[in-house]
Amino acid sequence: MSRKFKRIFVVVADSAGIGYEPDADKFFNAGVSDWGTNTFVHIAEKMPNGLNIPNMNALGIADLDNIRGTHKVSHPQSYVARCRERSNGKDTMTGHWEMMGVYTTEPFMTFTDNGFPKELIDELEKRTGHKVIGNCAASGTEIIKELGEEQMRDNSLIVYTSADSVLQIAAHEEKTGLQELYRCCEIAREMCMKPEWMVGRVIARPYLGDNKDNFKRTSNRHDLALRPTVPTVMNLLQDNGYMVDCIGKIGDIFDGYGVVKTQKTVSNEDGMDKTIEETKNFDFEGLCFVNLVEFDSEYGHRRDPIGYGECLERFDKRVGEMMKVMKDDDLLIITADHGNDPTWAGTDHTREKVPLIMYSPSFKNGRYLEERESFGDIGATIAENFGLKLYDNLIGKPIKELLND
Repeated sequence: MSRKFKRIFVVVADSAGIGYEPDADKFFNAGVSDWGTNTFVHIAEKMPNGLNIPNMNALGIADLDNIRGTHKVSHPQSYVARCRERSNGKDTMTGHWEMMGVYTTEPFMTFTDNGFPKELIDELEKRTGHKVIGNCAASGTEIIKELGEEQMRDNSLIVYTSADSVLQIAAHEEKTGLQELYRCCEIAREMCMKPEWMVGRVIARPYLGDNKDNFKRTSNRHDLALRPTVPTVMNLLQDNGYMVDCIGKIGDIFDGYGVVKTQKTVSNEDGMDKTIEETKNFDFEGLCFVNLVEFDSEYGHRRDPIGYGECLERFDKRVGEMMKVMKDDDLLIITADHGNDPTWAGTDHTREKVPLIMYSPSFKNGRYLEERESFGDIGATIAENFGLKLYDNLIGKPIKELLND
């Protein structure tokens, strides 16, 4: 088939789920199952006047659930659907990998309850030459405030985790040094390739400041992720000469695998600035894949529904700006990688379906579509658009309505 879209933009509103999965009772937050979670709906209920998201409303998001502040409209230039996750997990890597066709059956290791095993910490201390402090599940900003002065005094390493599959190391960017922090993280990544310690990501978390009242994490975060277990739709595009333009932490999530171009970001606003700039000025053929992490990191994990709602409202304005500069042969897909219901127990992600909001200026028959069975339908649609056959071990079915409108 001939190509319909020259450029496809996939923008991931990290953690903006839209209703619990059928198997949500098998996933837990602080002893409470994820059954009943709904990030979008529960945020809207907490906002004084519901969510003020006129652009996503015009694109048909109200077809997906009863989101306070939205209402159903005709939307011929957009298709909307809910999308289920087939993989066994509710973390960043599992969600993003599935979008590009990877089916994950075994969830990544987590160490939320008791921190990392003594054997791992002892080996990390021996190999890095630094004492380890912390070793617990914690908010990154809070643990730096609590232990940062001790870390600076002793030139130690603050090691912590979360409900996600991560080992994070925080150290002062000037006292310890950025390159030394990165070296220690490389050692931790090598260690955490063992099956019993295999976390999805090791993350360097540098900070600056001279006391607990002014410590602040810097933009020099560095993620060391596992490489996808099989080549993905991104590799398929790259192998066939198409652009794979990654904005935010996408490059880290895929360990650079299948990435042609990458740009780091410091915030959602910065991410949308870069995405809109690419939309206006970067004439490519292929995929622009974007992650906006602050929904998750700043508001979901911190259980701040009002902050999350306001962040969604800011994002909605940027969506409107982006739509104005899109070309007729562009496709925008707004989605999420999991839920993180800020009204729920604990601080973990929540096992949820995600929205698919799919807009092109060329659409004429946009409408609500039935629920999709896999995040992999995104990648399958991209491959089909460019006339490419999925690798045999990838999952997903093309969303034919987008390609036939």
